[in-house]
Amino acid sequence: MTTDKTKNGTGVMLKLPQEADAKEIIEFYKQVGKETTYLGFSEGEYQVSEEQQSAMIKEINASGNNMMILAMINSKIAGIGTISSNNKRSKIKHVGVLGIVISAEYCNAGLGTIMMDYLIKWCKSNGETAKISLTVRKDNSRAIALYEKFGFETEGILKNETYIDGVYYDSVVMGLMIK
Repeated sequence: MTTDKTKNGTGVMLKLPQEADAKEIIEFYKQVGKETTYLGFSEGEYQVSEEQQSAMIKEINASGNNMMILAMINSKIAGIGTISSNNKRSKIKHVGVLGIVISAEYCNAGLGTIMMDYLIKWCKSNGETAKISLTVRKDNSRAIALYEKFGFETEGILKNETYIDGVYYDSVVMGLMIK
């Protein structure tokens, strides 16, 4: 699909997932679930079968306003970026919800920038997406800095949205109009 380089010069290939990638995607999500508390799921909570993951890939690839990209380094998934839009509801199908997950091994390598650039360009060209939105934990300053670098603006704060080990965390809702 497309190739780029990380900050340290390592080659990155962005590719669309194929149904055969389902098992590796599941393993990736299970691994990152162990590495960070910033995701919407915790260790052991990504409970998707290969058949379900394969069906999701097929559905995403057939859609005009949903996207999944795999950031591959040395033939291994280093990050996954998604745009999820609701195709069935005409009033909101112009909004793509952004998700980016990067393996701890490749954090701070520039993968977020590479994936964001690709996904925003794709949204601008798909003919349907007019706005990209996302929700990020307020204490995830690296992610917020990345989103702000691309022009995302804070639209609101969700108080006590996440609860981890006896502590509540606020979330920031951000958006980017692209049309």
